[in-house]
Amino acid sequence: MRVDLFDFELPNERIALRPARPRDAARMLVVPAEGAFGDRTVMDLPDLLEPGDVLVFNDTRVIPAQLEGRRGEAKIGATLHKRIDLRRWQAFVRNAKRLRVGDVATFGGGVTAIAEERLEDGSFVLFFEGDEPVEVLLDRAGTMPLPPYIAGKRPTDEQDREDYQTMFAKEDGAVAAPTAALHFTDRLMAALAERGITTETLTLHVGAGTFLPVKADDTEDHKMHAEFGRLEQDVCDRLNAARAAGNRVISVGTTSLRLLESATGEDKVIRPFAGDTDIFITPGYTFRAIDGLMTNFHLPKSTLFMLVSALMGRERMQDAYAHAIANEYRFYSYGDSSLLLP
Repeated sequence: MRVDLFDFELPNERIALRPARPRDAARMLVVPAEGAFGDRTVMDLPDLLEPGDVLVFNDTRVIPAQLEGRRGEAKIGATLHKRIDLRRWQAFVRNAKRLRVGDVATFGGGVTAIAEERLEDGSFVLFFEGDEPVEVLLDRAGTMPLPPYIAGKRPTDEQDREDYQTMFAKEDGAVAAPTAALHFTDRLMAALAERGITTETLTLHVGAGTFLPVKADDTEDHKMHAEFGRLEQDVCDRLNAARAAGNRVISVGTTSLRLLESATGEDKVIRPFAGDTDIFITPGYTFRAIDGLMTNFHLPKSTLFMLVSALMGRERMQDAYAHAIANEYRFYSYGDSSLLLP
């Protein structure tokens, strides 16, 4: 499909620079398969689901993966993208023309890394020197890797270390937050439990590739980035049992959805998964694992807007986003939410 079919005009003032406070006070646009849209709030979620429905969260934890440093006299920046092993990370480098294979980059706090390899997409493999775990080095030298549409408008600060992390964050490895879950709070979780809504978690380490623009003119020519995910057997068993009993599996976020769909066969059985997924979901895709999606509002012509268009229909989502813009919903990572029920 032509990528420009997924374009829309978004006024600059609709981009949220801070999350709603409290988090569960964010607005939520309910998008059914047909009929009127519903203007609600995230705290209304228990009333919009049925007892027995299952919400699936991503428990990845965002690491301070944004680094500023030097190679000799030249300033460079690095955004870690994907872990390769205990000391190596794939990274997108700003001012990359000043960095060559074999060079040593020096970051804050005395952290150094060797540029071991330049990959086809222009990113580098960085080997972090020393004996301390890389996570310790990043805590010392790194900042939270806010999306470019926020970082370009204001500096990252200490508040972002809390704001850009979900309440489920447990497994270190993401360089972008699974933002749909940023809206959840203890009181919302208590209300969901009282309603009889159950929850499960999986792990997908979100990479910086999620923000890369689609440069191809046709979706067939776009190469999707890969991310590491893990889904355990006991979680699969409970999800399969819930669906067999006629209950719905609702993915909280496109990251959870992508891993669930990667782990599910044509027989619609969800199976354990551990490895990379580069699944690219566009209109025409047949969903196997999920019955609904809670997600924030995405960028024009992005792979994520293509995903929600695959779930609900492209024209339906164009109409939903037009409604959201006209009614002053807040967009992107720190913005409002939507509940898509095909």
